[in-house]
Amino acid sequence: MITTRRSALIAAMALPWTGRLVHAAPPPDRGVMRISHPLEWGGSESIDPISEFRLYEVLPRLYERLVVPDEDGRPAPYLATSWSPNDDATAWTFTLRDGVTFHDNSRFDAGAAAYTLNRIIDPAVETPLKAVLGIIKLAEAVDSSTLLVQLNAPHADFPLLLLDYRVLMIPEGSGDTIAESGIGTGPFKLEALAVDGTTRLVANDNYWQGAPKTGAVEIVPIPDAQAALQATLAGQIDFYAASLPEAKLFADPTKFVVHLVPGGGWEAFVMRTDTPPFDDPRVRKALRLAADRQTMIDLVLGADGGVVACDNPVWPGDQYHVDLDCAQDIDQARQLLSEAGYPDGISVELFVSDLSQNWLPLAEVYQQQAAEAGITVDIVTTASDGYYSDVWMVEPFTATAWGQREADQILNEAYRSGAAWNETFWNDNSFDALLDRARSATDFGERAKLYAEAQRTLWEEGGSLIPYFVSTVNVWNAAVGNVPAVEYDNIPWHEVTVDR
Repeated sequence: MITTRRSALIAAMALPWTGRLVHAAPPPDRGVMRISHPLEWGGSESIDPISEFRLYEVLPRLYERLVVPDEDGRPAPYLATSWSPNDDATAWTFTLRDGVTFHDNSRFDAGAAAYTLNRIIDPAVETPLKAVLGIIKLAEAVDSSTLLVQLNAPHADFPLLLLDYRVLMIPEGSGDTIAESGIGTGPFKLEALAVDGTTRLVANDNYWQGAPKTGAVEIVPIPDAQAALQATLAGQIDFYAASLPEAKLFADPTKFVVHLVPGGGWEAFVMRTDTPPFDDPRVRKALRLAADRQTMIDLVLGADGGVVACDNPVWPGDQYHVDLDCAQDIDQARQLLSEAGYPDGISVELFVSDLSQNWLPLAEVYQQQAAEAGITVDIVTTASDGYYSDVWMVEPFTATAWGQREADQILNEAYRSGAAWNETFWNDNSFDALLDRARSATDFGERAKLYAEAQRTLWEEGGSLIPYFVSTVNVWNAAVGNVPAVEYDNIPWHEVTVDR
């Protein structure tokens, strides 16, 4: 059975502030949740929240954000209870929740919040988050519960940037040890870290929202998607991110619960715009015009598994999303290739792995479609183990996947010149200036106009072939209870139960 609930996110995630904290006694006989991670960084995975090689499955259980998304994707209170800008939005003041403690019993306060943000922008610290939060000039504690964030330029939507799943609070001065200690304010504490073995988290019974209802979480590496699927079917792990066609394998409601979560995550093929032949915008657009995106959805995801993306990374639920026309155009694709010096067509290698169960079938569908335009696509299948360190942002034409991000974040993180995760190596100073003007515009209509221009620019010249936004299919073992149908990093982990 598939459920599609989008409501109750904030009700599930954060208690209304009443002036007191909840420290409920731990429930008896709490179970152990078992999940896997794909070893996508080849053993370099880190529990430092801002590491390029972050161990994603662990982060939302150990650490927490200042703000979380509400049902419309807007910032809602969490470790910060309120916020406001100055007159020109060059500084933001946040009031922080009182009485919250870290796993080592030290106090969460404005000093810790300021340290966390300043560490992200520290020139000596390498992190892809600089592309998101580089607009911060300085964060400082006004007093223990008041955080002041000064910006390099006006940003009327600044709290949106703090929704990023990696902007997670850590203790003051802990930057050199956080990758080993995992000390946060979250519902679970680190007991043992073994990226190649079993990482074990245990309940934080002093958690500010009450003792977790699960006693422990064990995370093991399974780098092969098919192996993870089989382990879920066999009841060996409790969670699997499935494709829509795979959902039928979990139809037994006595064994599994399946949630269909519409969202703004996407899968894509990306071209390095600094590498021939993809350094020619005519070649890039020809390869993108050869794609029939709705057919890709129908054949790879199933008719209800996604919506057409038109190579636009800004998802339809975003307030700044602009609709584009991306119909397949074989004739124009052939013409552009001819103008670029390929009158007889072109051959390219496309690198994929089974890290995502959709990449190879998507590549095969694209291979057939592109052939109509004289584009020969040779699919190179690589190992999942270490794909993101050895293939992605290394080879000229690769598969990729991103989770849902706000317009400002994804446009800066994936397309700003020099950004650590600028996977197409898009380098356009005028595009960067466009993003800067959008951030600085205090009028919503003006910001919308500028972000729309940025999206249209990527459609005309960009190196991302983004066919669809994919609905997430979350599969849970039936022993796991009290899980809402929301994005993974928005699940209230302290409320989740395991009955075994």
